[in-house]
Amino acid sequence: MSPETENTVNAASAWLPAPAENQVAARVTINDVARVAEVSVSTVSKVVNGRYGVSPATIARVHQVINELGYETSLVASSMRNSRTNIIGILVAEFEPFALELLNGISATLRGTKYDLMAYAGNLSPEGHIGWERRSLSRLGGTLIDGAIIVTPTVEIPHSSVPVVAIDPQAGTDMPITVDVDNSGGAQRATEHLLELGHRRIGHIRGREDLKSAHLREAGYRQALENAGIDFDEQLIQDGDYQHESAVAATERLLDLPQPPTAIFAANDISALAALSVAADRGLAVPGDLSIIGFDDIPAAAQSIPALSTVRQPLHEMGAHAVRLLLCLLDGEEASAPQQLPAVLVPRDTTAPPRAI
Repeated sequence: MSPETENTVNAASAWLPAPAENQVAARVTINDVARVAEVSVSTVSKVVNGRYGVSPATIARVHQVINELGYETSLVASSMRNSRTNIIGILVAEFEPFALELLNGISATLRGTKYDLMAYAGNLSPEGHIGWERRSLSRLGGTLIDGAIIVTPTVEIPHSSVPVVAIDPQAGTDMPITVDVDNSGGAQRATEHLLELGHRRIGHIRGREDLKSAHLREAGYRQALENAGIDFDEQLIQDGDYQHESAVAATERLLDLPQPPTAIFAANDISALAALSVAADRGLAVPGDLSIIGFDDIPAAAQSIPALSTVRQPLHEMGAHAVRLLLCLLDGEEASAPQQLPAVLVPRDTTAPPRAI
């Protein structure tokens, strides 16, 4: 460290007051940076915004003080000056395993770009899930974020103040730029897997009523039964809402039937894991007494005991693909039409032939 830099660091350290215990530090302002660096506020502004007219030595000194004091420019102020914040917003209804896996793929793809990531889950309205994405976009769009990736939007968003890409949209949404998986084909393959093992009475725990994915997965389940010549039984479908508690209740209803199913296809892994816990509480062996298969392949699926058979959504790839589409939009380029990625069967330890065929 040069003597000049060392003196600047010492000056910054000396200027900072010792924080009292449990005291929240005051926000560092541009005036504080200018005072410690012994330059004008306009000079600090030029350095922060990359403008000309400042010597390399002064730039180095200002950056040293900025790092020492922890100064951060306001995203809103930056947006007003440049019409850009270089922030991409990831909007979710809630931080559940599906959304978190997508976030991993999104953040990995943004690494090395000029964009930072803001993950945002707005409070749900008293009415529940419907419309949460519009409220989130109205708060963030145009001031805090340059573009948005919305996970499982539930309403139409034909117009927005920023470019938008949707992942797993609800039926009827007017969003031309989407990333999705083959929900129907994946569900059909999951049900066919159970049929190939010899199961004929197969229950289904359906997903959220307002999401297209739930309807497509039920359609795939029904199609597999029809192709196998098995009559559809309405009692074998129960609402699980993609939630653990609802799926527990759905599993209880299925297992309480006079003729309970020998296998269950759950619309997501959270519901399948809930079914697995109900089976354990009832003393049922999985897969000996009951086979269970899910959908998504979240990390908990492979970590469960026994390991959960499922249908894999390429969640990392879906997140990465959404980022690439959004970056095209932000660069003013044409983004491709809706993208549908394949769903892949992953048989593990919770599916096997029934005890009596």
